[in-house]
Amino acid sequence: MTRTELYAHAEAYLDALEAGDPARLPWADAVVFTENNVRLAPGDGLWNTISARRRTYDLKAADPATGQVAWFGLVEEHGHPAIMGLRLAVADGRIAEVETIVCRSMEFGPFPSIETYVSPRPLMLADLPEAQRVPRERMIAIANGYFDTLELNDGTLHTEFTDDCDRVENGLQTTNNPTIEDYPIAAMGCADQFRLGQYIYDDRLRGRRFPLVDEDKGLVLAAGFIDHTGKVVDVTWTDGVTKTKSVFHFPHSFALLELFKVVDGKIAGVEAVFITVPYNMPSPWEE
Repeated sequence: MTRTELYAHAEAYLDALEAGDPARLPWADAVVFTENNVRLAPGDGLWNTISARRRTYDLKAADPATGQVAWFGLVEEHGHPAIMGLRLAVADGRIAEVETIVCRSMEFGPFPSIETYVSPRPLMLADLPEAQRVPRERMIAIANGYFDTLELNDGTLHTEFTDDCDRVENGLQTTNNPTIEDYPIAAMGCADQFRLGQYIYDDRLRGRRFPLVDEDKGLVLAAGFIDHTGKVVDVTWTDGVTKTKSVFHFPHSFALLELFKVVDGKIAGVEAVFITVPYNMPSPWEE
């Protein structure tokens, strides 16, 4: 299946979703459909509440080798905006898998920030020159190294970052952004944040999956969970001076879809959509 065909499937899905009409789509007989880590019948969940799709934000990735396509963007439910990550798997021209994460404004955390989520970064949209690409297996290892770095973050980097790498989480840039109140680590870049051990309270990066690799654009789509046991609340950076606190003073889990841009074997950009789920919730994709 070609990139053009996969993008067409994504557009057809989004058009049908916006219209609230799942009958428009060719579904596989044994389709698996999840929204926010719960298996639903196709046509349930967001299909009942969507009122519009904001077309200014349109970030797609495709993996012709596996028949997978992803989309990150904005939808509205009765006029209320939400950020959405979508993954489709297409087999024999039919939709076999749908995985969605929908982050709504009441989500726990210092985001989303819909006002700043206007259009994708050119970095994430651009095709990657051949000379800057690495094999797909290496791309997955680099993305997995990001999760290794984040898990029980002690200042050790298990992957490499470009100097200008930025991360967007639920519409909010959380690197090189000094404007986030009571979150000083946000003023720093990706690598420096991890070197300071800010995320020591991220106990587990569980259920890691890498279902889509877009070799032309250098993008890897990851899925999984971040578990917080709540044991670590007081944090001292590896500078030995700066003290801060975790907001996770109770057992908590995030479910996520996350895109990594890999350039010259380094992570150059990160874009994540995640939501709170019950602590240690299993994945229907691992059954």
